[in-house]
Amino acid sequence: MIRRILKGLLASVVGIVVIGLLATVVFAVTIFVVSTGAGLAGYEPSADYVVLAAALIVVAVILTGGFTPRLSGGIDEEDGDRFDDRTFN
Repeated sequence: MIRRILKGLLASVVGIVVIGLLATVVFAVTIFVVSTGAGLAGYEPSADYVVLAAALIVVAVILTGGFTPRLSGGIDEEDGDRFDDRTFN
């Protein structure tokens, strides 16, 4: 019983670390894209606005990815039946 709990705790910690690293990389790439796009459009925004825009974009992407299974209706494409996704029940 304790091994199962520790195994689940370890899996959660590893998952959190991986998600944190991926989020950091995506945020850095988004900052580059926003600043480059503003430069191509002829704007020179301050770093505060670049970071704010990148943060809003990353939050929107994270929320959209989290809600996608709910918004898709949960239809299995092979036979058209609804599948049981216990993640969102």
